[in-house]
Amino acid sequence: MKYMKLGAKPDVFQTEGNIRFVATELATDIVITVGDVKFYLHKFPLLSKSSRLQTLVASTDEEGNDEVDISDIPGGPSAFEICAKFCYGMTVTLNAYNVLAARCAAEFLEMFETIDKGNLIYKIDVFLSSSIFRTWKDSIIVLQTTKSLLPWSENLKVINHCVDSIAAKASIDPSEVNWSYTYNRKKLPSESDPDSHWNGVRKQLTVPRDWWVEDICDLEMGLYKKVILAIKAKGRTAGEVVGEALRAYAYRRLFGTLDSAASNGLDCTRHRAALETIISLLPPERASVSCGFLLKLVRAACLLGSDEALRGDLVKRIGSQLDRASVSDLLIPASSDENALYNVDLVSSILEEFMVQCNGDEEALEDGESYPASSVCGGESELALVRLVDGYLAEIAKDPNLPLQKFIAITEMAPLAARPTHDGLYRAIDMYLKEHPSMTKSEKKRLCGLMDCKKLTAEASSHAVQNERLPLRLVVQVLFFEQLRASASAEAAASDHHPSPALRSLLPRENGNSYGSSRSAATTATTTEDDQWGGGAPASGDTSSFRSMSGLGNNKSGGNGGKATAKGPLQMPRKMLSKLWSGKASSGENSAGSDTSESPGSVNLEAETKSTHSRNTRHSVS
Repeated sequence: MKYMKLGAKPDVFQTEGNIRFVATELATDIVITVGDVKFYLHKFPLLSKSSRLQTLVASTDEEGNDEVDISDIPGGPSAFEICAKFCYGMTVTLNAYNVLAARCAAEFLEMFETIDKGNLIYKIDVFLSSSIFRTWKDSIIVLQTTKSLLPWSENLKVINHCVDSIAAKASIDPSEVNWSYTYNRKKLPSESDPDSHWNGVRKQLTVPRDWWVEDICDLEMGLYKKVILAIKAKGRTAGEVVGEALRAYAYRRLFGTLDSAASNGLDCTRHRAALETIISLLPPERASVSCGFLLKLVRAACLLGSDEALRGDLVKRIGSQLDRASVSDLLIPASSDENALYNVDLVSSILEEFMVQCNGDEEALEDGESYPASSVCGGESELALVRLVDGYLAEIAKDPNLPLQKFIAITEMAPLAARPTHDGLYRAIDMYLKEHPSMTKSEKKRLCGLMDCKKLTAEASSHAVQNERLPLRLVVQVLFFEQLRASASAEAAASDHHPSPALRSLLPRENGNSYGSSRSAATTATTTEDDQWGGGAPASGDTSSFRSMSGLGNNKSGGNGGKATAKGPLQMPRKMLSKLWSGKASSGENSAGSDTSESPGSVNLEAETKSTHSRNTRHSVS
């Protein structure tokens, strides 16, 4: 920190309570009142430096009074004491913490060069321009002191000088930074250096581009806004760095106290102003701020009850990079008046915005910028999105008050074709079934119809066939396709990797569609409810391939409890098989009054499967 010493005489100011005086043999002849402090001083040294005191003393002499009141002096008693000591020629030290108060007090006392050469105003101005404004941290400290000295600091242009100095230093090439700064964060992803050594010699640490971010977080919001605007106006700082500065400031000044303030019913005016300022300063570039940070801002906007236009702008920005979010970022709590854990409607609107932009509809921002659809949508983006959605579904499924319609709506917003497997979707559906045990049969059908059995991995299929929460018809479908895979693998190994046409017509391709058949569970999910559960079964002409497979319940190896093994196809637990066939006999699913009409292929499959299982059951029981 820079400092300047003025005067050479020893400091003989003394204090007794609220009285300050000069310890000298010469009697004082003037009393100057500043607030509740009285200074007993001498006229001559004061009047020789201050034009204003000359005027005030002249008026009091006419009234026969030796007391002058200057309680409105900026900086208060401490600032006046600095000026008084300078008038006496006593030693006084100026630094970044007290120099502005002394400068404003000197301006108030009119300590100009026309009164005395080398007066206090001149000396302080030289110190500010030659030292303070050239020093990084001193400029920030002085800028912080300007708030309590308004409007004097504004009129003296000190605020502008400090802001320009800070912005200029923040905008220079980091390689030219040779002063100290505060940096306790991780470097930006683009600057991470995994190898800090070269040939065994430690590399010289480079200055990160966002080296200045933490130091300016100490500024009050109004001053911080001035600095960021000045940095952006210079045009030499990347949007990513400005975005990191805003993120650091939000965590320091907004997020840390927001939850407690809102929950305790405190006045959140300051938080709301900080939020609106941060959002207004966000750079227009798409990658300038992380999606996680934007989601925290929209969460704060909901908590503070910000207007819809503000939240709408955030939703548009989030929608342009939703594929970069994490599940925890999307778990935005619902408002206190909602009977739910999470704000699903907000996430639904964000997903909808992502799909709009992904489909090529440009959404213009308020400043005229637009996010091109080509930068939003792509193979990797869609894959990341469906993983995000499946993870989010698994979390919100734990909410017992989540309506089925909202769960389905979120599921259908993600492109089904982008899911390489449906394991994540199965996990979410299973969690929803677990947390909502009172679902009707038709609701379970509608929910499970979202899932494509052919896209379940062996691990998920093994879990599904033993899952008593799933509809039995779905379990049969899972078993059927796993049996097909097992048979196809065996036949391919025996016939040079060319499965028979019957099996090849049912097995899924890499893109999820079956060979020669479009009747997957994912496709039938969009048809009528009556057809949902027949679409996954083989056609009547393909049941011969089903006969060639091992029986669903006939596993003579024993001890596996119906679990899948690496040596053979999946086996349905005997308990579930008994429930399946006993349920069919008692409920009369195939009668004219049934609520589910099956396709001919699925009817034939059921008859064939039932016959096969009857034989296998008799064999295993006997």
